[in-house]
Amino acid sequence: MQAREPIYTCPMHPQVRLPAPGSCPLCGMALEPVMPVADDAANPELAGFERRFYWTLPCTVLVFALAMFGHVPHQAWLEGALSAPVVLWGGWPLLTRWAQSLATRRPNMWTLTGTGILAAFGYSVAATVAPQWFPAAFRHDGSVAVYFESAAMIVSLTLMGQLLELRARAHTSGALRALMDLAPKTARRVGPDGSEEEIPLASVAVGDQLRVRPGASIPVDGVVATGESSVDEAMLTGEALPATKRPGDRLIGATINGGGSLLMRAEKIGTDTVLAQIVQLVGQAQRSRAPMQRLADRVAAWFVLAVVAIALSTFIVWGLVGPEPGWLYGLLNGVAVLIIACPCALGLATPMSIMSATGRAATLGVLFHDAAAIEALAKVDTLIIDKTGTLTKGKPAFLGQTAAPGFSEDGVLQLAASIDQGSEHPFAQAIVSEARRRKLTLTVPASFESASGVGVRGLVDGKRIAFGSTALMERDGVAWKSMNGAADALRTQGASVIYLASDGKLAGLIALADPLKPCTGAALEGLRSGGLGIIMATGDGVATARAVAAKLGIDNYHGACTPADKLALVEALQHQGKVVAMAGDGINDAPALARADVGIAMGSGTDIAIASAHVTLVNGDLRGIVRARVIAAATVRNMRQNLGFALVYNALGIPLAAGVLYPFTGQLLSPMLAALAMSLSSVSVIANALRLRRVQAPLKRQGTARPGR
Repeated sequence: MQAREPIYTCPMHPQVRLPAPGSCPLCGMALEPVMPVADDAANPELAGFERRFYWTLPCTVLVFALAMFGHVPHQAWLEGALSAPVVLWGGWPLLTRWAQSLATRRPNMWTLTGTGILAAFGYSVAATVAPQWFPAAFRHDGSVAVYFESAAMIVSLTLMGQLLELRARAHTSGALRALMDLAPKTARRVGPDGSEEEIPLASVAVGDQLRVRPGASIPVDGVVATGESSVDEAMLTGEALPATKRPGDRLIGATINGGGSLLMRAEKIGTDTVLAQIVQLVGQAQRSRAPMQRLADRVAAWFVLAVVAIALSTFIVWGLVGPEPGWLYGLLNGVAVLIIACPCALGLATPMSIMSATGRAATLGVLFHDAAAIEALAKVDTLIIDKTGTLTKGKPAFLGQTAAPGFSEDGVLQLAASIDQGSEHPFAQAIVSEARRRKLTLTVPASFESASGVGVRGLVDGKRIAFGSTALMERDGVAWKSMNGAADALRTQGASVIYLASDGKLAGLIALADPLKPCTGAALEGLRSGGLGIIMATGDGVATARAVAAKLGIDNYHGACTPADKLALVEALQHQGKVVAMAGDGINDAPALARADVGIAMGSGTDIAIASAHVTLVNGDLRGIVRARVIAAATVRNMRQNLGFALVYNALGIPLAAGVLYPFTGQLLSPMLAALAMSLSSVSVIANALRLRRVQAPLKRQGTARPGR
């Protein structure tokens, strides 16, 4: 896909969109591209943190060793010299974000972290340069204690936490990269003189003539100029069989050409292609905010200010009533409170779950349009399903033939297929395909006439053939009612019946039906086992609806439904307190899809249906609804786990850092351990969210009928 200049956003604040990498002006979190690059280009934010962490780590180790075990002359000055590059250069991004949070008056996690670092380092510098400024209460063993090692360790541990977080966050974009990798990297452009050259995909322009060799990927969206071939579009449209492409037919980028060579004209490139739009849809869903995030937002809004107040109170209380040296204990405990209470885990709790879940769903052929759809789908208890193109393939298939007395069944099919060779009607294609499958010899009609709306006529092997509806039989004076019983029996099976006459005499019937998708039975069983009530609503006649419903074991069905009827059905169920999902693929489904709590569109359906829906099944496989529900339930559960963990972590960590257990245990939490705990809390939230990448929705392979029916 043709690349544009990347836009960077914040996982916690998707409304932030900047043209370059950096930190979020609202929370200070590292920005990431809205759409990941398809290659493995280095993340500049990650590279910068790695460089600062690894170059300053030796200094941190040395200053820590000196503080713990060293007894050397001018030790405080030596510790200060070693910790200065760690804090001032290694911690520069952290301090920059701290200053930004103050300048914008938006306190966030970096407000706490930066204040803790500067408090420990600034105090130690002052104690080293001017110890005489400090009262006796700050002296221990005759000298003012310094805590350079705490400042350095906090910086190194925070940098390490950022490295782990950025690497973990990179995994959530893996599914988008996999989708983007479907597109080829190059295309073969054909010049006006017929010469061919291989060019980067980004160099393709609208109107270019492109050669697509057998077995190659279609580079961009366009139309066939010359040539004929079959194209496998399953990865994007859900059509299981390759589609035959002839001049004028549309081609979708990233689909696979079959055995023929095609010359195509490029019409949509870059972000306008179907594949790019799918990638954009997944990215949009990943950046959207789940309703559950509102809880975290309300908590975080006042959280930072409350923590600062607690830290100041800790410092004052320890200084006034704590054991000697109380003010030093107060300083260390106050810094520990600031560090351990960093709300990063709280802010990441739901965005990481959404990013991981939408990426996993995309690899399973499910596109969530936004995070709200995930939460809504987990609550759905009733599913309305359209028939044509949803439960069925939406493409007619040959069902069978019945011969009238004096004619053979193969003869009926041979005559019908011969006359239909010149027709583009889907019924005709199904009949001709069946005849060729049986290796019947077809004759090219000597004449062919399309009787608009009722059938076709022609001359085959010297016989006058009429093939169509009862209206055509009536026009040609053919006595057709003798086979009316057989035709009605076929119609009760959901079939369409076409009559064949030869030289004015009824020769037989051809039955075609819209077959059920192979996945339909397994999908319905999975949906029922998940507690969903199933309702079928179709525009087909009541007899056809009844036949299909009986075959699938659907007790609640509605036939001859108009778009308004489907919409009214959704609203009626909602008024009963049901949480309703609607699955469909046509324009007539669009109103109901938009009104339902969750609209589910088939990826092979119309653009209007997809635009009206909240979830799209890219491959048209109904089992995608089962997968989507499993992912939605797992995601909601995961978000609750993350939010619960973050809240419990802070509820326990802040009092511990403040030293409330000291009277009972005699132990305090050092700022260094607080920094480590803070980093690990964020990483643990991300690790829990990444578990969603392994969510499975096991489905049995079986027929389309419900067991026992």
